Amino acid sequence: MGFIKEFWEFLKVRKKYWLLPIILVLVLFGGLIVLSQGSAVAPFIYTIF
Repeated sequence: MGFIKEFWEFLKVRKKYWLLPIILVLVLFGGLIVLSQGSAVAPFIYTIF
């Protein structure tokens, strides 16, 4: 949790708010891949890409 707070402070100080959507999309895709590794939904998710 400390990393997230420190990253948010970095974004505020450096005024790099445009990085936030990029990071969020990467985290969402990473979570999607991790969650789909052993599930029955995996074949349907892989057809999207």
